[in-house]
This record gives sequence, C-alpha cells and structure tokens, in this order.
Amino acid sequence: MCRSLSLALVLSAIAVAAPAQLQFSLSFPAAAHAEPITGRVFVILSRDSVPEPRFQTHPFGRGVPIFGLDVNQLAPGQAAIIDGTVPGYPLSSVRDIPAGDYHVQGVLNVYTEFHRADGHIIWAHMDQWEGQQFAESPGNLYSTSQLVHVDPRAGGTIALSLAQVVPPVELPPDTRWVKHIKIQSRLLTAFWGRPIYLGATVLLPKGYDDHTAARYPVIYEQGHFGLEAPLGFSDDTTPAPPFLKALLAQYNHETRPEFYHAWTGPDFPRLIAITFQHPTPYFDDSYAVNSANNGPYGDAILTELIPYLEAHFRMIGAPWARVLTGGSTGGWESIALQVHHPDVFGGTWTLYPDPVDFRHYGMVDAYADTNAFLFTTRGRGFLSPQTDWHHPERSLMRAPDGQPLISIREYSRWEDVLGGHGRSTDQLEAWEAVYGPVGDDGYPKPLWDKATGHIDHTVAAYMRDHGYDLRAYLATNWARVGPQIMDKIHVDVGDMDNFYLNLAVYDLQAFLDTVSNPRARATFRYGRPEKGHGWQHATTARMIREMAEFITLHAPAGESMAAWKYR
Repeated sequence: MCRSLSLALVLSAIAVAAPAQLQFSLSFPAAAHAEPITGRVFVILSRDSVPEPRFQTHPFGRGVPIFGLDVNQLAPGQAAIIDGTVPGYPLSSVRDIPAGDYHVQGVLNVYTEFHRADGHIIWAHMDQWEGQQFAESPGNLYSTSQLVHVDPRAGGTIALSLAQVVPPVELPPDTRWVKHIKIQSRLLTAFWGRPIYLGATVLLPKGYDDHTAARYPVIYEQGHFGLEAPLGFSDDTTPAPPFLKALLAQYNHETRPEFYHAWTGPDFPRLIAITFQHPTPYFDDSYAVNSANNGPYGDAILTELIPYLEAHFRMIGAPWARVLTGGSTGGWESIALQVHHPDVFGGTWTLYPDPVDFRHYGMVDAYADTNAFLFTTRGRGFLSPQTDWHHPERSLMRAPDGQPLISIREYSRWEDVLGGHGRSTDQLEAWEAVYGPVGDDGYPKPLWDKATGHIDHTVAAYMRDHGYDLRAYLATNWARVGPQIMDKIHVDVGDMDNFYLNLAVYDLQAFLDTVSNPRARATFRYGRPEKGHGWQHATTARMIREMAEFITLHAPAGESMAAWKYR
C-alpha cells in the first residue's frame, strides 16, 4: 500500500511538471466581423516571410505546414484551438513541428449557408470572384504574420488575432481589346437559394469597331477561373526574358508579346475569343456541365450566358462558327461540351484534358481497383508487382522524367486538411462534386475514403452512368453522337504529362480509332520525349489559324465569310 502511494505521488509530480501541449489559439475581434462565423480556421507556418505564409501552402509550390479545423458559429473574441489532435499537411500534427523559429499566420475561411432546391442545407464557401482561393477571398479573416519560437516539447499557447479582412477583388478595366461581363444566373440562383453569377472575358479582333457589319466566329476557351484575357493575350509588349522564351518554346507556347503581335497584326484570322467565369461553392470552376452537387451550370452557360454574349457582341451564333479549346480542366470541358452538345459547337482543340476515361482516373482504375492509394491489382503490365506483400503507393504527380512528386494518399490528406465534407475546393474533390452523387449529408459523396483510399464503386458507377466518363459515354451513344462529331475532335497531350493524363487519352484514342458507323476521324498528337503538362503541338497563334481554316471548311454551302476575313 505504501509502495502504491509512493508511485502515485511520483506520477502526480511528473504530471504537474509536464508542460502544456503546444496549441494555437485563434480569435477575431468584432471590428473585423461583428457576427459569429461558421467556416474553417487554419494555422500556417513557414521559415520564410515572403510571400506571407498563407500564400505558401499548396503542395505544388512550397507546401509549408498547414493545419485546419472547422468552426461552428464562432463568436467574436471566442477562441478556436488548433492542437495536436487537429490534422495537418504535410505534417500530421503540430506535435511533429521541428523546434525552431517560424513565421506563423492564421486564416479563417468564411462559409455561407445554402438552402438548395434539392432540399439539402449545407455550409460552404461562397466564391467572391477570386476563384476559391481561401488565402485571398474577400471577407475572409487573417492575422498578420509573426515570428515566433515553436517547440512542441516545451508546449505553450500561441495566440493569433484574425483582425485583418481580405479586401474586395479589384476587377480589371475594359480596354479596346478586352471586355468583361458578369450576369446573375436565374437557374443557378434558384438551385443554390442565393444569387449566383456567371462571367465572361471577351477578346475582340482587330478592326471590330471599324467593321460594324461583320459578325465573327468564336473560340470558347475553357479553363480555371481567371479574369485575364483569353488565350494569354496582353497588350504589354515588354519582351520576355530569354530563359522564359526558351522554356515556353519547349512546349510550343509563344510569349505574350509574340501572341499580341500575331492577334493584332495583318493577315491573322479575325475571330472573337471568350473565357468563362463559373466558380462554384466547391471549386473555382463548374466544369461547364450539369451536376447533382453543383447544379445546372451546363444549362446556365448554354441558355443564359452564351445567348447574352451573342446578343451583346457581333457573333455569328451558329454551331459551325463556335469552336472550343482549353487545357487540363479546360481540356476536359472542351471535349465534354463538344460530345454532349454537338448541335451547339463545331469542333474542339482539346489540350491535356483531365481524365476522359475513368479506367485511368490518373493512376487509378475507378472501376476495377479497390484502393486509390495502393497498387494492388495484378497483371497490369509486364513488370507489374505480383506479390500480396508489397503494394506500391500510387503517384498523383510526377516530373517529366518520371520521378514521382506527390502521392494520391498525400494529396487526399492535403484536401482533407483544407476542408471536410468535400469542401477543400481542390482538384480531387472538385471531380467528386462535378461527377459524383450527393451524399446523405448533402455534400458530395467521395469516390474514395480520404484516410484509407478504399474506393466506393457505387460512386464510380454513378459517374460513368451519368455521362462524365467521356470515353464510356461515347461508346454507349456513338450511333447518335458519332455522326455529329466526325473529324471535330483534336487532342494534344505530352507523353509524360505530370498528372498521367496521357493514359486516359490513349484509351480514348483506342476507342475512336476503331469505332465505325461512322469513323471518328479524330486527331491525336503526343509530345515526345518527356513532354509534361502544358504541351501543345503548335503555338496558340498557329492553332487559331487551324481553327479558322476548319471553320471555313465546315461552313454551310453559300455562307459568305468575307465580312470577317479582312486584313
């Protein structure tokens, strides 16, 4: 009994002497935001102060440590605590931070309550025309960056006051060449229960104001949210540094001054080019299709935005005079719009598209694989692992020489830190919001478990059966769609695309090369050797010339094109 008492006294003394665990206490003053906030708080650490830590978090960049926690009706002056139980990336916990001096910053991503037309009530971040960037979204709160000593063994509390408010986005002014449009969507407002907007940036051809009788073909360039001009156009003609020019040339991109001189020069096709802005509460871009989670973005773009543009700018407004292009996200959108709406668009120049066949959802076969994180399937190659004891990690991103850079497991954890319930507003969960079903909780149902990688094949089947697997959609609907898209699909991708997007393109080509009644006559070009994400077969100016020639060739008999073919 005495021995037990002595041991208890020793343990008690140790407990008293042990330092408090390391934690970060985040709060905001009423002067910054007077009402309680539902959202997500972040603590970010960096060894560098420039740029601010909040701009250094993405894994494709510096990837500094970030830790995230949901808050529900956090009141002014009330503290949110980020401690060792809160998930982080790339460090799993604040307990894993190496002792040292760090520039530390807190951010609060503000959520909005949506009462959707499907009956679900959810909380998510309402884009403020910044493209779902939590670090720079107007109305979000953040602390100033402060240099502090952090030592998990010593513990202690580091207080961060979220007293700064991100200001509104400064919209670029209209110019002679570039016009900006923003309209409220009736369809999307009805779905989300709050005002939702669509936008467009319009690049006009040389002579638009002088040739008032001319109507023009249109290039619809798809891609991530941005307010800059389409096709990389800029009237800043400062010569690009030699190293940048050489880097761009490796992937067949011209410099901005080179494109400016082509677009505004003599003997260049006179077309209008347009990019869309259609951010959602789940991503910076809707993928331009209808979606159970995002709502009727496809219908809104086709029946509200494009008619508005055609009413306010002199466009021909016929399918043969509407062509598509875009890369990556925009690549998927460009081919999806073409195959789902062949009666609206007349051709696509698709560049390194997001997965167009979900048997290669990156490195994952969404239908056959059981785990997104680990290679477990036998017999998928001459040197495929054949052992039950060794399951290699699947890569999400590689360098063009093949070196893996980040795994699917790591990127899934990164997204899980950014937001629960599919609210990371990042790439993998964006696909789930676009392609997948609504979960019982009203949020996107995940394709795989973010902790284990286990794939839910009911979600994969839903994605395929609702037309988002474009190769599968074409295979099912070729008799109807095929005659309308013959020779209208052109696809470019590097053979070592950083995100393995070339693999699904190979699958698409394998189908289109063998299909008959009718033949597809699609064009596929591959950048070799070691061409990564961003490769295209020609400069943008050269591709525009190809588009103009294609439009001319496919114009209805007797259609005069003299009005827009001026010098």
